[in-house]
Amino acid sequence: MPLILGTNSIKDTGYNVANSCRFNSGSSDYLNRTPDSAGNLRTMTFSFWMKRSKLTSDAQRIFSIFNNSGADQFWLRTADSSNDYIDFFSQTSSTQTLRLVSSARLRDVSAWYHIVIAVDTTQGTNSNRIKMYINGVQQTSFSTTSYPSQNTDLEWNKAIPNMIGAQQSDGTAEFIDMYLAEVCFIDGQQLAPTSFGEFDSDSGIWKPIDVSGLTFGTNGFYLDFENSGALGNDAAGSNNFTVNNLTAVDQSTDTCTNNFATLNPLDNFYAASTLSEGNLKVVTNASNETYNTTTIGASSGKWYCEMKHVSSEPDDDTGTNRTFFGIADVPTGQSDSQGTGDVYIYRSDGSRFAGTTETSSYGDAWDSTGEIIGIAMDLDNNKLYFSVNGTFQNSGNPASGATGTGAIAIAANKTYFFVVGDSTPHAITNEMNFGSPPFAISSGNTDAEGFGNFEFAVPSGYFALCSKNLAEYG
Repeated sequence: MPLILGTNSIKDTGYNVANSCRFNSGSSDYLNRTPDSAGNLRTMTFSFWMKRSKLTSDAQRIFSIFNNSGADQFWLRTADSSNDYIDFFSQTSSTQTLRLVSSARLRDVSAWYHIVIAVDTTQGTNSNRIKMYINGVQQTSFSTTSYPSQNTDLEWNKAIPNMIGAQQSDGTAEFIDMYLAEVCFIDGQQLAPTSFGEFDSDSGIWKPIDVSGLTFGTNGFYLDFENSGALGNDAAGSNNFTVNNLTAVDQSTDTCTNNFATLNPLDNFYAASTLSEGNLKVVTNASNETYNTTTIGASSGKWYCEMKHVSSEPDDDTGTNRTFFGIADVPTGQSDSQGTGDVYIYRSDGSRFAGTTETSSYGDAWDSTGEIIGIAMDLDNNKLYFSVNGTFQNSGNPASGATGTGAIAIAANKTYFFVVGDSTPHAITNEMNFGSPPFAISSGNTDAEGFGNFEFAVPSGYFALCSKNLAEYG
């Protein structure tokens, strides 16, 4: 299937998706709505874009019904981490009426995927009754294939609670960890994926198109997540969803047309850190060193990000912790904070490391709760700068170019990732801001392209690490 990486190979033309919604299982985020009356139970289309945050051992229900103590169920979900497939299922009175499980495995936590399930059980040919598409390509290989009988009624679209992001059992199970964007339900039509997306003529990448002109039907809806105060708002009508545990900060600008860096859950040194909030919140392990890098790296250009230091546990010997923030050119398993690769970190005690070389008096300590640490990474001049609460350390000037005033020199011709971790094991919480933060920003600063939401001003010439900026400056 075509790869979806948020248009990092596509110039900034055409339709743009402004927002997604960041769902976090740890805070039991979900949406629910009970229709006034049943809609069409035989003909419908589901379309949504998702960026997965976790590959878990639990299934995660994107759309679901759980009624009559589970005798009547419906789900459209991602399945467990040993398979990572799309699973479409319905049962009535404890009897399964359909199930399609894709053979395709969706395991890329850096990518946006587009899923379309098009239903018309009135069709005479069984394979035409349910059609599954991933990134614009119809799926014809399934690990489980059980098409519904002709004229079967599905459980979805009845006048009972319809759920997004959890199983309907008082909203207590199978919560999702993912970003969702452009969530559409079409009541009464079986549509092709070309109603929702198209292949880019230059790159061949599948990308979204404007869906606002579609007819959504009686119970249909379009969730664009553009109203941060009402994330369940139906942009196509009045079929609004009730918001449960989601807040304004869960509105994200990480979308299927502009993919932002996050921490990579597949790159977790010692598998010690706990990631949440769309892989932007990291809690280190009190028993092991930790080391996490981003999903996106860069080999050229100038890039800025921030980290909020939320909490820490003091070191028994020195009175400070040893959490760190920096850049690295190698993934987990090949290096740690003082490892073999090109690693440049700024530690909370004010020291810095360049590979295995320590400078003990580089800058200010930053162990206080709420401090914001910034990185300005200049890969055009191979310079690196760190800031604490907006002040660049060592009298650094990120705009000084090749002069590198106050800069740390870094090795050339490398692809660098942002990295966060803890070199002396403690339970420490940090929240990452690569442009779409998981915490409230009091000031609000964008880069020169208008991307990102940062606490402090982005240095001149530096940009948020996202696919649109990479296409232009990377």
